[in-house]
Amino acid sequence: MPSPVEEIKDKLDLVEFLKGYLDLRPAGRNFKALCPFHQEKTPSFIVSPERQIWHCFGCGEGGDVFKFLMRQENLEFHEALRVLAEKAGIELRRLSPALEREFGVLYSIQAKAAEFFKDSLANSKRAEEYLKERGLNKETVEEFGIGFAPSESDALSLHLINSGFRIEEVVRAGLAIKTEGGQYRDRFRGRIIFPLENHFGKIVGFSGRLLPELDQGEGAKYLNSPETPIFSKSRLLYGFRASKSFIREQDSALLVEGQMDFLLTWQDGVKNIVATSGTALTFDHLKTLKRLTNKLVLAFDQDEAGQMAAERSIDLAGANDFLVSVLPLDEFSDPAEASFKKPGFIKEAVGRASPALEYYFRRYLTENNLSAFDKKREALRLLLSKIKNLWSPVERNYWLRELAHRLRVSEKELAEEMEKLSGWASRELPPIQSIENEIARIPRERQELVAERILSLLTLKKELNKLISSHLAFMPSLYQGAYEVIVAPRPATRLSPELKDLVDLISLRSSLEMVEDNLLEKEVEYLLRELELEYLKRLTLVKREEVLLAEEKGDEAELAGRLREFDELFKKIQNLKNAKEITAKKE
Repeated sequence: MPSPVEEIKDKLDLVEFLKGYLDLRPAGRNFKALCPFHQEKTPSFIVSPERQIWHCFGCGEGGDVFKFLMRQENLEFHEALRVLAEKAGIELRRLSPALEREFGVLYSIQAKAAEFFKDSLANSKRAEEYLKERGLNKETVEEFGIGFAPSESDALSLHLINSGFRIEEVVRAGLAIKTEGGQYRDRFRGRIIFPLENHFGKIVGFSGRLLPELDQGEGAKYLNSPETPIFSKSRLLYGFRASKSFIREQDSALLVEGQMDFLLTWQDGVKNIVATSGTALTFDHLKTLKRLTNKLVLAFDQDEAGQMAAERSIDLAGANDFLVSVLPLDEFSDPAEASFKKPGFIKEAVGRASPALEYYFRRYLTENNLSAFDKKREALRLLLSKIKNLWSPVERNYWLRELAHRLRVSEKELAEEMEKLSGWASRELPPIQSIENEIARIPRERQELVAERILSLLTLKKELNKLISSHLAFMPSLYQGAYEVIVAPRPATRLSPELKDLVDLISLRSSLEMVEDNLLEKEVEYLLRELELEYLKRLTLVKREEVLLAEEKGDEAELAGRLREFDELFKKIQNLKNAKEITAKKE
């Protein structure tokens, strides 16, 4: 019986699935596209419809439909399994009862709770009045499923238990708390409720805003669901499911701090917007945005806490190759107030957003900071650390030059000062590009690289076998096995995992080969000489060890024989090198 993963992969066609994300173009038997996981100008992302796999020869990433979705949408395996099961029209409960019990019930509880909160809002005149006071209209409330949690201690828990869920499941979903006395009470009480959706529109948690008249200063004004197997606030961006197409179209994302900022700005017509929810901007948030845009506009609260949050966000985004700008809020305290009191303001202010370093210059190059040497030095070093933190060398050079101009200081002196600084602490987080390229740094022997190219050309033209077969012994053993599979294909189930991976890689690589058909033989002849040369070079190391061993033993007859073998091997290498030079001169 096939596994859940295999059953889903049998139902879904990888090429058709990826067309929803990439501009795939035919490349022989395969397809190719620009890789979504790193920046490139020449397509190196190859998809095999026959093998239902993909691989990027630029950054080294590869896998099947599950690996792509997890990588592209920043999902855990169970989330990808649920999404793909739905796309394949397969009931997850039938596929994997254990997984459904562990994760499926959590999604079901959140959906049922959202219905309860929505119904409770319709029955609470005060909650509806509060939303009107804040400026939200019925359409926005409906679109984003805003609800209300009654003040009773266990109204939601009882509703969920009566709906067939166990109280332990309600606690695991983060909707109930067990007190020290052993009683259960709802986590959210007397709060406006904002459902938190993952990127596919599934509710995974909630954020609750306490009604003002219930705020006694003892509890948090905003309360979020705790971390659960399906919810992580460090990975979720509020409103992303609704705004992602607008972000892609406009190639820019407006980032705000909370739900009300998002909702009122969205309602005012700015759709390329997302909000953090109960946490600062994180590396995972940036990974989510990176696949749609590298332009980020920040609109944070005007108070000191908001400005510090903006600064941290600027530094993290700047270190990960984002072009960051800061939106001016003028007399308004936050985006929600601006959207409510002056419709159209945010849309107009986006056009006036200034580059992040310009924001820093205004913030730190004040008259007070430049009035004394010690203050000036402190401000200067802080700004240099911000510039040094930028991912782009071009950006760094531009702002270093600009800083030198404004302070009337030598650019060379500033550069020397900057090099002495340790840089921003969040550099400990690996920049996105370094993650993409990490696997590409794994070294391989030249003999393997040459063999791989030879075999990839063989997949393009099987007639080349007449040249290649005589040189098979010069290939590493795994590549010899791959040759046999290419010449006489056999089911993947009969191959070792290592051999199957290599054959898949060679098949995908063939779509990158740019050799004209009439030049294929010349290319293969050249590569075969290189392959033999690499083989003989490695063999000389073995022979050298044998010579040294014979010397240690003091066996003159054996030593003479080993030296003859070494000399013959060296002559073969020289003959091959001479043949290469002669061929090169003729060409």
